[in-house]
Amino acid sequence: MTIRSDDSTAEGLAPEAVPPRPAAVRQWVTVADGHAQTDLVGKPLRMRRVFGQLVVAALVVLAVVAVGGSYASRNVAEREAVTDAATMTDLLATSAISPALTDDLLSADPTAAREKLEKVVQKQVLGSSVVRVKIWKPDGTILYSDEKRVEGQKFELGDDEIDVLKNHTTRAEVSDLSKPENQYENKASKLLEVYRPVWTPDGSPLLFETYLPYDTVASRTSALWRGFAGITVTSLMLLLVLMLPIIWRLLDRVKAVQDQRVALLEHAVDASTAERSRIAATLHDGVVQELAAASFAVSGAAEKAETDGQNDLARMLRGAATAVRGTIGGLRSLLVDIYPPSLATAGLGAVLHDLATTARTRDIQVTVIMPPDGRSGLDAEGERLVYRVAQECLRNATKHASAANVVIELAVVGPDVVLTVTDDGRGFVAQDMLERPPEGHFGLQVMTDLAARAGSRLELASAPGEGTSWRLTVPRS
Repeated sequence: MTIRSDDSTAEGLAPEAVPPRPAAVRQWVTVADGHAQTDLVGKPLRMRRVFGQLVVAALVVLAVVAVGGSYASRNVAEREAVTDAATMTDLLATSAISPALTDDLLSADPTAAREKLEKVVQKQVLGSSVVRVKIWKPDGTILYSDEKRVEGQKFELGDDEIDVLKNHTTRAEVSDLSKPENQYENKASKLLEVYRPVWTPDGSPLLFETYLPYDTVASRTSALWRGFAGITVTSLMLLLVLMLPIIWRLLDRVKAVQDQRVALLEHAVDASTAERSRIAATLHDGVVQELAAASFAVSGAAEKAETDGQNDLARMLRGAATAVRGTIGGLRSLLVDIYPPSLATAGLGAVLHDLATTARTRDIQVTVIMPPDGRSGLDAEGERLVYRVAQECLRNATKHASAANVVIELAVVGPDVVLTVTDDGRGFVAQDMLERPPEGHFGLQVMTDLAARAGSRLELASAPGEGTSWRLTVPRS
């Protein structure tokens, strides 16, 4: 076992004796990333952030309501404007157009009848509310229009116009200005048209049609939207104000539960550490001391038996003493595994040295590389994490990988401390190990949980015959 700094070889060890690290031909696979954890213990609840999210959500709701309300109010306004236009056209037809109609409008010379209609239309119908008037024969001929260029022309009536004449109804809709009969109205961006039947004095049916500006729909839409928006926005703001105390109370309760979870976790960790320390102290002061006394006693008995000439007995007693001393060594290694007392006193370097010493008894050559000053810059929790991961990696290399050489390297890289443990064992397919871990390999889950809870990143690189590398990145506080 050797301890050395970044570039220097340990005193008394030739450079070629340091086991080479396997070539970096394997791809790193992330096993755990504590920065991506969403657990409440890992990411404390922030009131300001929650309220910011609520404000953004409220603004999104207001935007959705604004768009939907605008669309709905436009449709409602259009329907109301169309209804108003139909009502107005009915009144104009009854009060102005029907009294001005004569049978001569259908004669061979309708000039006088048109002039009479012209006076009524110009005086009583046309204006800001009505921009065009047409009177049709059932065959599609325009008998009268204030646009004289279409008078006498014949166009095909649509199904709606025919239905109005047949069923004596009134129909209103947005004008299709692309139709041939609307060629002189296409300067307008949009118009409403209303048509209904009228009758000459002798009972001949005609179709009375008016065109109205679409501006009435826009003004009606604006009025409806102002009323709708005022009520809706006020209601949403009132609802938000009423919900804030409830949300605040819920957040307080969530934060209290979170604090309780953190306290319980810390208590569990402290209790675990205290229990491990108690068990280690009990074993050291009890079983280990008693075995040490038994070893001395058996060794003394062996010397006495040899003095008495009982060589066979002496040989058996020496074998028993050796076995007891081996058991003592195993127990002391186990004590280091259970609770490394040097971690709090001598520091992380000494603990890694203890791990290497323990592994040396299992015929594994371990090289420990530390920063030049021997310090990691981690707090006590971070050093415990590094120790636990290094311990588990070394245990895996010893138990499963059949490795002969292991390199444990601790380096400070910017704001992080990076632990790399590399062995020259038989290796495995890293992705398969993550997806289908073999039975009994609880170490992987242990290291994953430890790294994730501490907000660190654990990575793995391995391939059959290429050894295994573990890399733990711990942010310095």
